[in-house]
Amino acid sequence: MKQQNLKTWFKSGSPWVWFTGGGVSIAVIMTIGLLALIAVRGLGHFWPADVLEADYRIPGQEVRVLAGELVEAEEVPRARLAASGLPVDAAGGEFMTRELLKVGNRELYGADFSWVVGEWLESPRTPADLVAIERREWGNFYGYLLGVKENGRLVAEGEAAWAELQQRIERVAELHGQLAHLEKKDIGRINHGLERLRLKTRALELDGALDAAAQADLAAERAQWDAQYRELEGRLVALQQEFNRDSMLVRTTDGREQEISLGKVVRAYQPNAMGTFDKLGFYFAKLWEFVSDEPREANTEGGIFPAIFGTVLMTLIMAAIVTPFGVIAAVYLREYARQGPLTRVIRIAVNNLAGVPAIVYGVFGLGFFVYVLGGSIDRLFFPEAAPAPTFGTPGLMWASLTLAILTLPVVIVATEEGLARIPRALREGSLALGATKAETLWKVVIPMASPAMMTGLILAVARAAGEVAPLMLVGVVKLAPSLPLDGNYPYLHLDQKIMHLGFHIYDVGFQSPNVEAARPLVYATALLLVLVIALLNMSAVYIRNRLREKYKALEH
Repeated sequence: MKQQNLKTWFKSGSPWVWFTGGGVSIAVIMTIGLLALIAVRGLGHFWPADVLEADYRIPGQEVRVLAGELVEAEEVPRARLAASGLPVDAAGGEFMTRELLKVGNRELYGADFSWVVGEWLESPRTPADLVAIERREWGNFYGYLLGVKENGRLVAEGEAAWAELQQRIERVAELHGQLAHLEKKDIGRINHGLERLRLKTRALELDGALDAAAQADLAAERAQWDAQYRELEGRLVALQQEFNRDSMLVRTTDGREQEISLGKVVRAYQPNAMGTFDKLGFYFAKLWEFVSDEPREANTEGGIFPAIFGTVLMTLIMAAIVTPFGVIAAVYLREYARQGPLTRVIRIAVNNLAGVPAIVYGVFGLGFFVYVLGGSIDRLFFPEAAPAPTFGTPGLMWASLTLAILTLPVVIVATEEGLARIPRALREGSLALGATKAETLWKVVIPMASPAMMTGLILAVARAAGEVAPLMLVGVVKLAPSLPLDGNYPYLHLDQKIMHLGFHIYDVGFQSPNVEAARPLVYATALLLVLVIALLNMSAVYIRNRLREKYKALEH
């Protein structure tokens, strides 16, 4: 009886419902767990950890004082430490503790991180006056503040030095913003104008139109640019002098004194003296810097805004290119093409293209888009720039086009499926009321199939935003702090190289000279890439749902 009930239960299909439900649950749990791991590892990097100071006593050597942030700790076999050359006593236990400290002070110690044996650290303490200094170059510096100088003259020391230091760091930060605006915006605009003037001169020369009148006009325009540049250069020199005016005198935990220009300092703080709310404020300030600032220190410090901007802009351009081409191809195959062997072969080819490795598309983009198409555009429209390439080199346009070709099969298949679901009666009713086939297609069929088109676009965006391999060949680089969208004509520079979050993860994780500093940034950037893709997809899903609600009545 039980066996018969079991057979009946299996025939009802209930076990497969449980199996599929369990599979979906496991997948959701694994996804949430992965995102939680990335979030904890990445977001925890921005919390201001306490700086530990301790006496490090290696057997047989002189005691030295170490200071740094505890990054991680692990137990390792005693024999392994002994094999690495450390004077480990073999009579102890089987395991010893090994701790990774972020000691900073790279110019003094040669590295930002150092592995130490936990059992050899004595008298651990967290002094409240120990200062962590975040610099624009050479990483963090840990030590004690002795005084503040202005043009080499000591202006504050002792307890008064800390308040004076904070005021002067705020002043330097404001000057840094003015310098950045002057160099990138104002002087960048002049350099762009001078380059356009040079190309204009070369174009007139190639056309044989560089006569005396044209030369006089060009000279007058060049004089205007030169006059503006001289004025800005004077302001730049004055700002740089003010920027490098102040410095701070600090002492390391091992007694060495160092003078640091405040022009190289981003912020100085005392993590051991900070309360919970102070640390929260610091944490969100670092998070904002991460998403809004430019990278520094080989992409291991600062922010990743150029990579965010490049990823979103390239994906939007890709979507604007792939959507019309994909929809037109799907409409032709479903509505106009004769359904025969040739059409079936084309559909098979489209489906097979979706499985081609992404790097193949990158090679195709480099060979056809960059060298053939871009080189032809340069010869036809930009001969004055030769031999320097304009579009005959990897850039934003070719990266977007390559991704459009890569995701085109997804849009075609999704759109075809949407067109196939439109009831035949709607088409026939529209034709019976006197509409032409084109009007029926444009006003009835395509609007009702628009949710399926948006589904194809969502899948295309999800794949394109995370691609890395083809982009390495057609326009994405390690560092491109200048955005491809600015105030200089033609405003959107499609020939410019860009940064990308996916490539940034690869570069920081596998090409960074400072592996320990880069590791948490890999997690943080990966989490941000997931959020960017989710935001793009949610925007497309919102539009799809609005369209679906709009045309739901027609479907029924």
